[in-house]
Amino acid sequence: MTTISAARDSLEGLALGDGFGERWFPLFRSPEEAFEQIRARRTPEEGPWHWTDDTAMALSVYGILTAFDAVHQERLAQAFAATYRADQGRGYGYGMHVLLPELGADPASWRTAARALFDGQGSLGNGAAMRVAPLGAWFCADLDEAAEQAALSAEVTHAHPEGVAGAVAVALGAALAARGRSGTAPAGADLLAEVADRTPAGAVRDGLRRAAGLPAVTEPWRAADLLGNGQRVRASDTVPFALWSAAHHLDSLADALWTTAEGLGDVDTTCAITGGVVAARTGLADVPQAWLACREPLPAWVAEAESESEERA
Repeated sequence: MTTISAARDSLEGLALGDGFGERWFPLFRSPEEAFEQIRARRTPEEGPWHWTDDTAMALSVYGILTAFDAVHQERLAQAFAATYRADQGRGYGYGMHVLLPELGADPASWRTAARALFDGQGSLGNGAAMRVAPLGAWFCADLDEAAEQAALSAEVTHAHPEGVAGAVAVALGAALAARGRSGTAPAGADLLAEVADRTPAGAVRDGLRRAAGLPAVTEPWRAADLLGNGQRVRASDTVPFALWSAAHHLDSLADALWTTAEGLGDVDTTCAITGGVVAARTGLADVPQAWLACREPLPAWVAEAESESEERA
Protein backbone atom coordinates (compact mmCIF):
# COMPACT_ATOMS: atom_id res chain seq x y z
CA MET A 1 0.00 0.00 0.00
CA THR A 2 1.23 3.48 -0.80
CA THR A 3 1.82 6.13 1.81
CA ILE A 4 -1.00 8.11 0.16
CA SER A 5 -3.40 5.26 0.92
CA ALA A 6 -2.08 5.04 4.47
CA ALA A 7 -2.67 8.77 4.93
CA ARG A 8 -6.20 8.47 3.54
CA ASP A 9 -6.93 5.57 5.88
CA SER A 10 -5.52 7.57 8.76
CA LEU A 11 -7.82 10.46 7.90
CA GLU A 12 -10.81 8.11 7.79
CA GLY A 13 -9.88 6.67 11.18
CA LEU A 14 -9.35 10.12 12.64
CA ALA A 15 -12.79 11.27 11.47
CA LEU A 16 -14.44 8.10 12.74
CA GLY A 17 -12.77 8.44 16.13
CA ASP A 18 -13.71 12.11 16.27
CA GLY A 19 -17.39 11.43 15.62
CA PHE A 20 -17.49 8.33 17.83
CA GLY A 21 -15.79 10.12 20.71
CA GLU A 22 -18.05 13.14 20.45
CA ARG A 23 -21.10 10.96 21.21
CA TRP A 24 -19.87 10.45 24.77
CA PHE A 25 -19.94 14.11 25.74
CA PRO A 26 -22.48 15.33 28.34
CA LEU A 27 -24.50 16.89 25.51
CA PHE A 28 -25.66 13.34 24.73
CA ARG A 29 -25.33 11.47 28.07
CA SER A 30 -23.96 12.03 31.56
CA PRO A 31 -20.38 10.97 32.34
CA GLU A 32 -21.72 8.17 34.55
CA GLU A 33 -24.00 6.88 31.81
CA ALA A 34 -21.25 7.23 29.23
CA PHE A 35 -18.77 5.25 31.32
CA GLU A 36 -21.29 2.48 31.96
CA GLN A 37 -22.20 2.17 28.27
CA ILE A 38 -18.56 2.25 27.14
CA ARG A 39 -17.61 -0.48 29.63
CA ALA A 40 -20.52 -2.55 28.27
CA ARG A 41 -19.38 -1.81 24.68
CA ARG A 42 -22.84 -0.46 23.86
CA THR A 43 -22.62 1.45 20.57
CA PRO A 44 -24.42 4.82 20.49
CA GLU A 45 -27.52 4.28 18.37
CA GLU A 46 -28.25 7.89 17.53
CA GLY A 47 -26.63 9.29 14.41
CA PRO A 48 -25.14 10.72 12.40
CA TRP A 49 -21.87 10.90 14.29
CA HIS A 50 -20.74 14.35 13.21
CA TRP A 51 -17.05 15.09 13.27
CA THR A 52 -15.68 18.27 14.85
CA ASP A 53 -12.87 20.77 14.36
CA ASP A 54 -10.40 17.91 14.79
CA THR A 55 -11.39 16.49 11.42
CA ALA A 56 -12.08 19.86 9.83
CA MET A 57 -8.47 20.90 10.42
CA ALA A 58 -7.10 17.46 9.51
CA LEU A 59 -8.83 17.84 6.15
CA SER A 60 -6.88 21.04 5.56
CA VAL A 61 -3.60 19.29 6.37
CA TYR A 62 -4.47 16.40 4.05
CA GLY A 63 -5.48 18.76 1.27
CA ILE A 64 -2.14 20.57 1.41
CA LEU A 65 -0.24 17.28 1.34
CA THR A 66 -2.11 15.93 -1.67
CA ALA A 67 -1.51 19.19 -3.52
CA PHE A 68 2.12 19.86 -2.62
CA ASP A 69 3.58 16.75 -0.94
CA ALA A 70 4.82 19.00 1.87
CA VAL A 71 3.56 21.55 4.37
CA HIS A 72 3.44 25.08 2.95
CA GLN A 73 2.66 27.13 6.03
CA GLU A 74 0.97 30.13 4.39
CA ARG A 75 -1.19 27.84 2.26
CA LEU A 76 -2.06 25.78 5.31
CA ALA A 77 -2.98 28.93 7.23
CA GLN A 78 -5.19 29.95 4.33
CA ALA A 79 -6.84 26.52 4.26
CA PHE A 80 -7.52 26.58 8.01
CA ALA A 81 -9.08 30.02 7.73
CA ALA A 82 -11.24 29.09 4.74
CA THR A 83 -12.52 25.94 6.44
CA TYR A 84 -13.32 27.89 9.60
CA ARG A 85 -15.12 30.60 7.65
CA ALA A 86 -17.25 28.02 5.84
CA ASP A 87 -18.34 26.19 9.02
CA GLN A 88 -17.58 27.70 12.42
CA GLY A 89 -19.90 25.33 14.26
CA ARG A 90 -17.49 22.41 14.51
CA GLY A 91 -16.46 23.09 18.10
CA TYR A 92 -13.32 25.18 17.61
CA GLY A 93 -11.54 26.25 20.77
CA TYR A 94 -11.14 29.79 22.04
CA GLY A 95 -7.70 30.33 20.52
CA MET A 96 -8.86 29.37 17.02
CA HIS A 97 -11.84 31.72 17.24
CA VAL A 98 -9.28 34.47 17.83
CA LEU A 99 -6.63 33.34 15.36
CA LEU A 100 -8.40 31.96 12.29
CA PRO A 101 -10.35 35.11 11.33
CA GLU A 102 -7.03 36.98 11.39
CA LEU A 103 -5.43 34.36 9.16
CA GLY A 104 -8.36 34.70 6.79
CA ALA A 105 -7.51 38.36 6.30
CA ASP A 106 -3.76 37.73 6.01
CA PRO A 107 -2.50 34.10 5.95
CA ALA A 108 1.10 35.24 6.41
CA SER A 109 0.19 36.79 9.77
CA TRP A 110 0.38 33.36 11.43
CA ARG A 111 4.04 34.09 12.24
CA THR A 112 3.07 36.80 14.70
CA ALA A 113 -0.58 36.01 15.42
CA ALA A 114 0.00 32.41 16.57
CA ARG A 115 2.75 33.56 18.91
CA ALA A 116 0.56 36.31 20.34
CA LEU A 117 -2.04 33.88 21.69
CA PHE A 118 -2.32 33.32 25.42
CA ASP A 119 -0.35 36.36 26.55
CA GLY A 120 2.41 35.83 24.04
CA GLN A 121 3.15 32.22 24.99
CA GLY A 122 1.40 30.66 22.03
CA SER A 123 -0.98 27.73 22.38
CA LEU A 124 0.20 24.56 24.14
CA GLY A 125 -3.15 22.92 23.43
CA ASN A 126 -3.88 19.66 21.68
CA GLY A 127 -5.16 21.18 18.43
CA ALA A 128 -2.01 20.58 16.41
CA ALA A 129 -1.82 16.98 17.65
CA MET A 130 -5.45 16.10 16.94
CA ARG A 131 -5.16 16.79 13.19
CA VAL A 132 -1.71 15.48 12.30
CA ALA A 133 -1.88 11.67 12.14
CA PRO A 134 -2.47 11.56 8.35
CA LEU A 135 0.70 13.62 7.89
CA GLY A 136 2.67 11.05 9.87
CA ALA A 137 1.33 8.27 7.66
CA TRP A 138 2.18 10.32 4.56
CA PHE A 139 5.84 10.65 5.58
CA CYS A 140 6.20 7.20 7.18
CA ALA A 141 9.22 6.33 5.05
CA ASP A 142 11.34 8.98 6.82
CA LEU A 143 10.74 9.59 10.53
CA ASP A 144 12.91 12.68 10.58
CA GLU A 145 10.87 14.23 7.80
CA ALA A 146 7.64 13.21 9.52
CA ALA A 147 8.75 15.05 12.65
CA GLU A 148 9.92 18.10 10.70
CA GLN A 149 6.73 18.38 8.65
CA ALA A 150 4.59 17.88 11.77
CA ALA A 151 6.38 20.77 13.46
CA LEU A 152 5.78 22.98 10.43
CA SER A 153 2.09 22.10 10.46
CA ALA A 154 1.80 22.83 14.17
CA GLU A 155 3.55 26.21 14.13
CA VAL A 156 0.80 27.80 12.05
CA THR A 157 -1.55 27.74 15.04
CA HIS A 158 0.41 26.42 18.04
CA ALA A 159 3.59 28.35 18.69
CA HIS A 160 4.28 26.97 22.18
CA PRO A 161 6.93 24.21 22.15
CA GLU A 162 4.56 21.80 23.91
CA GLY A 163 1.89 22.31 21.24
CA VAL A 164 4.51 21.52 18.60
CA ALA A 165 5.82 18.52 20.55
CA GLY A 166 2.34 17.03 20.73
CA ALA A 167 2.03 17.16 16.96
CA VAL A 168 5.48 15.65 16.47
CA ALA A 169 4.67 12.76 18.80
CA VAL A 170 1.37 11.89 17.11
CA ALA A 171 2.90 12.12 13.63
CA LEU A 172 5.69 9.76 14.69
CA GLY A 173 3.19 7.34 16.18
CA ALA A 174 1.18 7.32 12.96
CA ALA A 175 4.33 6.92 10.85
CA LEU A 176 5.42 3.89 12.85
CA ALA A 177 1.94 2.42 12.69
CA ALA A 178 1.82 2.90 8.91
CA ARG A 179 5.11 1.04 8.57
CA GLY A 180 3.36 -1.99 10.01
CA ARG A 181 1.18 -2.28 6.90
CA SER A 182 3.97 -3.81 4.88
CA GLY A 183 6.45 -5.16 7.41
CA THR A 184 7.52 -5.24 11.01
CA ALA A 185 7.18 -2.15 13.14
CA PRO A 186 7.32 -1.48 16.88
CA ALA A 187 4.16 -1.73 18.95
CA GLY A 188 3.17 -1.27 22.56
CA ALA A 189 5.86 0.01 24.88
CA ASP A 190 8.49 -0.18 22.13
CA LEU A 191 6.53 2.21 19.91
CA LEU A 192 5.94 4.62 22.79
CA ALA A 193 9.62 4.57 23.74
CA GLU A 194 10.73 5.29 20.19
CA VAL A 195 8.24 8.14 19.86
CA ALA A 196 9.40 9.57 23.19
CA ASP A 197 13.05 9.41 22.14
CA ARG A 198 12.27 11.43 18.99
CA THR A 199 9.93 13.98 20.64
CA PRO A 200 11.39 17.30 21.83
CA ALA A 201 12.16 17.49 25.54
CA GLY A 202 9.35 18.68 27.76
CA ALA A 203 6.08 17.65 29.34
CA VAL A 204 4.82 15.73 26.29
CA ARG A 205 7.95 13.59 26.14
CA ASP A 206 7.84 13.02 29.90
CA GLY A 207 4.25 11.83 29.57
CA LEU A 208 5.17 9.49 26.75
CA ARG A 209 7.89 7.92 28.87
CA ARG A 210 5.37 7.35 31.66
CA ALA A 211 3.04 5.82 29.07
CA ALA A 212 5.80 3.48 27.87
CA GLY A 213 6.18 2.21 31.42
CA LEU A 214 2.45 1.61 31.91
CA PRO A 215 1.48 -2.04 31.34
CA ALA A 216 -0.94 -2.85 28.53
CA VAL A 217 -3.27 -4.55 31.03
CA THR A 218 -3.85 -1.30 32.93
CA GLU A 219 -7.53 -0.37 33.07
CA PRO A 220 -8.10 2.47 30.57
CA TRP A 221 -9.74 4.73 33.15
CA ARG A 222 -6.69 4.25 35.37
CA ALA A 223 -4.31 5.00 32.49
CA ALA A 224 -6.26 8.18 31.80
CA ASP A 225 -5.97 9.17 35.47
CA LEU A 226 -2.21 8.69 35.34
CA LEU A 227 -1.49 10.15 31.89
CA GLY A 228 -4.28 12.70 31.40
CA ASN A 229 -7.42 12.46 29.26
CA GLY A 230 -7.36 15.85 27.55
CA GLN A 231 -9.60 17.54 30.09
CA ARG A 232 -7.00 20.27 30.53
CA VAL A 233 -6.91 20.69 26.72
CA ARG A 234 -3.12 20.59 26.69
CA ALA A 235 -0.99 18.46 24.43
CA SER A 236 0.83 17.00 27.43
CA ASP A 237 -2.51 16.05 29.01
CA THR A 238 -3.86 14.43 25.82
CA VAL A 239 -1.20 12.84 23.65
CA PRO A 240 0.37 10.31 26.07
CA PHE A 241 -2.93 8.54 26.85
CA ALA A 242 -4.17 8.59 23.25
CA LEU A 243 -0.90 7.09 22.02
CA TRP A 244 -0.88 4.54 24.86
CA SER A 245 -4.30 3.35 23.71
CA ALA A 246 -3.19 3.25 20.09
CA ALA A 247 0.13 1.51 20.73
CA HIS A 248 -1.52 -1.38 22.55
CA HIS A 249 -4.31 -1.88 19.98
CA LEU A 250 -2.57 -1.49 16.64
CA ASP A 251 -4.44 -4.44 15.14
CA SER A 252 -7.97 -3.31 16.01
CA LEU A 253 -9.32 0.17 15.44
CA ALA A 254 -12.60 -0.64 17.20
CA ASP A 255 -10.84 -1.92 20.34
CA ALA A 256 -8.54 1.09 20.33
CA LEU A 257 -11.46 3.50 20.21
CA TRP A 258 -13.39 1.74 22.97
CA THR A 259 -10.27 1.81 25.15
CA THR A 260 -9.69 5.50 24.51
CA ALA A 261 -13.33 6.42 25.07
CA GLU A 262 -13.23 4.79 28.50
CA GLY A 263 -10.86 7.54 29.59
CA LEU A 264 -13.59 10.14 28.91
CA GLY A 265 -12.29 13.75 29.16
CA ASP A 266 -11.78 15.44 25.78
CA VAL A 267 -12.93 12.20 24.24
CA ASP A 268 -13.48 13.36 20.66
CA THR A 269 -9.88 14.54 20.50
CA THR A 270 -8.31 11.53 22.22
CA CYS A 271 -10.32 9.21 19.96
CA ALA A 272 -9.40 11.25 16.88
CA ILE A 273 -5.70 10.88 17.71
CA THR A 274 -6.00 7.18 18.48
CA GLY A 275 -8.15 6.57 15.41
CA GLY A 276 -5.76 8.36 13.10
CA VAL A 277 -2.76 6.43 14.39
CA VAL A 278 -4.30 2.95 14.36
CA ALA A 279 -6.08 3.36 11.01
CA ALA A 280 -2.73 4.30 9.44
CA ARG A 281 -2.02 0.60 9.90
CA THR A 282 -5.42 -1.13 9.77
CA GLY A 283 -7.67 1.11 7.74
CA LEU A 284 -11.34 0.57 8.61
CA ALA A 285 -11.23 -3.20 8.09
CA ASP A 286 -12.48 -4.26 11.53
CA VAL A 287 -14.93 -1.42 12.13
CA PRO A 288 -18.53 -2.59 12.65
CA GLN A 289 -20.90 -1.79 9.80
CA ALA A 290 -23.20 -0.01 12.24
CA TRP A 291 -20.41 2.46 12.96
CA LEU A 292 -19.77 3.10 9.29
CA ALA A 293 -23.49 3.69 8.76
CA CYS A 294 -23.59 6.26 11.58
CA ARG A 295 -20.44 8.22 10.83
CA GLU A 296 -20.49 11.49 8.92
CA PRO A 297 -18.69 10.87 5.61
CA LEU A 298 -15.69 12.86 4.48
CA PRO A 299 -16.18 15.39 1.67
CA ALA A 300 -16.14 14.01 -1.88
CA TRP A 301 -13.01 15.98 -2.74
CA VAL A 302 -10.90 13.73 -0.49
CA ALA A 303 -11.13 10.77 -2.85
CA GLU A 304 -10.54 13.00 -5.85
CA ALA A 305 -7.44 14.54 -4.26
CA GLU A 306 -6.08 11.09 -3.47
CA SER A 307 -6.52 9.96 -7.07
CA GLU A 308 -4.87 13.07 -8.47
CA SER A 309 -1.95 12.75 -6.03
CA GLU A 310 -1.42 9.08 -6.97
CA GLU A 311 -1.40 10.00 -10.66
CA ARG A 312 1.31 12.62 -10.07
CA ALA A 313 3.33 10.12 -8.04
